[in-house]
Amino acid sequence: MTQLLLDITPDWWPTFDNFVTGDNRELLSVLQSALHGDSRERCIYIWGDEGCGKSHLLQASVSAAQNAHHNAIYAQGFVPEPAEMVAVDDVNVLDDAGQVELFNIYNRIRDAGGMLLVSGRQSPLHLAVRPDLRTRLGWGLVYQVHALSDEEKAHALTRHAQERGFTLTHEVTQYLLRHGRRDLPSLLAVLDELDAHSLRLHRAPTVPLLKEVFINQMGTRLGGDNEIA
Repeated sequence: MTQLLLDITPDWWPTFDNFVTGDNRELLSVLQSALHGDSRERCIYIWGDEGCGKSHLLQASVSAAQNAHHNAIYAQGFVPEPAEMVAVDDVNVLDDAGQVELFNIYNRIRDAGGMLLVSGRQSPLHLAVRPDLRTRLGWGLVYQVHALSDEEKAHALTRHAQERGFTLTHEVTQYLLRHGRRDLPSLLAVLDELDAHSLRLHRAPTVPLLKEVFINQMGTRLGGDNEIA
């Protein structure tokens, strides 16, 4: 199966509105309630596999807080300066100094108010971080982010295509799901590449054009069982 590494299109930014909820309705509701001040919980930890939507939710939370005129900061793999709301993505890659700083920010937010969102690959119980930080993260709300099914991804791709003004056929959708990366942002990026490619050629988005996008990104055809066909 072909796996493509593509950047997220620059005019697309994660929000709550463009998050495909799937089995994460309760988590989405909890985040929105906390941002609206309807919850007393100050720390929320979310975890799940790569591409399940953790980064999307953290970035959407920061955007919502900033739109409400709060000082909110998102950081991936490092700990930023303290703010009213701090979102730290990928806690599992923090070095010792970063873990200490996150521990300190947790204590500041607990004592002075604010909101801390943290994501990681594993539940707090299995995180390979300092024991004191692991304990603190487990004290707050903990939610697993469930990945989307292929049917839910197909729905998201169809909606994204409609928003860009073109129709996505079932054949193109299924081909993209078979050969693209499993996470939704990468699939959307491929879809945007397909849209741009079809506009350049003045042709409707089709499977042959999608194959050309894959080949252009890879630079060469793959052989054997991984051949794009």
